[in-house]
Amino acid sequence: MTKKLLSIIIPIYNEDRIVAASLPAIFQLDINKEIIIINDGSTDDTQSILQSLSGQYDFRLINQATNQGKGAAIKRGLEEIKGDYFIICDADLEYEPRDISYLFSKILEIDNGRLAVYGSRFLDHPSLSFHYLVNLFLTKLTNILFHSRLTDMETCFKLIPATALKKIRLNGQRFEIEPEITAQLLKAGYKIQEFPIKYRRRGYHEGKKIKARDGLLAIKTLIKERLIK
Repeated sequence: MTKKLLSIIIPIYNEDRIVAASLPAIFQLDINKEIIIINDGSTDDTQSILQSLSGQYDFRLINQATNQGKGAAIKRGLEEIKGDYFIICDADLEYEPRDISYLFSKILEIDNGRLAVYGSRFLDHPSLSFHYLVNLFLTKLTNILFHSRLTDMETCFKLIPATALKKIRLNGQRFEIEPEITAQLLKAGYKIQEFPIKYRRRGYHEGKKIKARDGLLAIKTLIKERLIK
């Protein structure tokens, strides 16, 4: 039987301080994978560091001339995937790369063709931070609007069958792509099963880019998706 292939999409913007340290752990995952990195118009040394890493590791690098946003970078990466499944992974060390292997093993065990697997940061370890409370609100809103029972709608680690791309149409340019993906999966009849993952939240002084306005845009996106049939 042919081994299932996982496409790992890594959007990057101005991460020259950490990419050389954060990416090798993803490159070295012992699973059947392809890695697609989208450099989203970085203005620092990110591109040159990625080019130097390409001599050591197997990945495809796509350089976008201007910064278009995380959603735009993800959509560009999705145009290139060859895998049976895909997952998005940031390069900022907030998530543990080994959890990708864990989630991949889970979906291979239980996949019925209509299942997505999410890595939940809060399933076992809720955290009383501002970002947790915002995520809690957005997740509960998702559950109300789409009759789901999620604990972490905004997780980056969404492992999804590539065939789902025939059912969903992504338009988000920035971080609103996260609620958009979840809403459209649920509307298309996919079940989402969560498993606990590790998480280390970084602060704005470390380069975190999501802002309060992104929370407002997520609310707008969820409501819009509920109104669109």
